[in-house]
Amino acid sequence: MDTSAYRSTQREQDRIADLARLIPKGMATLLDAGALDGYLSVEMTKYFDTVTALDLTRPEIDHERVETVQGDITCLDIPDDAFDGVLCSEVLEHIPPEKLAAACKEMVRVARNFVLVGVPFRQDIRYGRITCAACGTKNPPWGHVNVLDKKKLRKLFADVRCEEISYVGKGIGRTNFIAAYLMDLAGNPYGARSDGQTCMKCGAALSDPVRPTLLQLIFSKIACTIMSIQAMFSPTRPGWMHVLFMKH
Repeated sequence: MDTSAYRSTQREQDRIADLARLIPKGMATLLDAGALDGYLSVEMTKYFDTVTALDLTRPEIDHERVETVQGDITCLDIPDDAFDGVLCSEVLEHIPPEKLAAACKEMVRVARNFVLVGVPFRQDIRYGRITCAACGTKNPPWGHVNVLDKKKLRKLFADVRCEEISYVGKGIGRTNFIAAYLMDLAGNPYGARSDGQTCMKCGAALSDPVRPTLLQLIFSKIACTIMSIQAMFSPTRPGWMHVLFMKH
């Protein structure tokens, strides 16, 4: 995926603008937990004196007010209340479910004042999943293993006050049991994956689907038709949910 092209889309710009609106101003330090390419880290220098960009692999960011560190948000080697706030956007959906609560507690622990979280809203992770060519495991799209909504986030951040909730964009698609089953039979030819994503079972690199057979083409065509009919009668819902939690 071309990250720069993706960042320039209106959908992505709307998401980033809403995060910027929600982030508390007038503070000095921010931890960007799961910084990836550092785009948001640099954007946040508009509001903070220093931004620390953290990811599993140390981010490569060239900005005088962005510090980069390697770390795991489920177990941070950072003192309590080390930053005025923590920004965590497009990250929690990737955390292994058994470590999700630990990641949320760690962010609250190192934040002095607030935690701002952004996640896909009630994503249907059957839609766009990809089949591993090595072992046949059905992997969720983009490695999203958690489905999150207001109730789930409030439970994960039960020790802090929910200050504001915002919804942005439109959902990225839904399916149903029959269509998902047919897509599985078709080899999930339209599966969505991130660069470098590996199979959650065998660890093999996920690649583009192989050339489908005639029968697989028929299965995928029927599945797409079913989803198109479903979309005609399904209400739209937001693509993302942003939640601002205040620690005090």
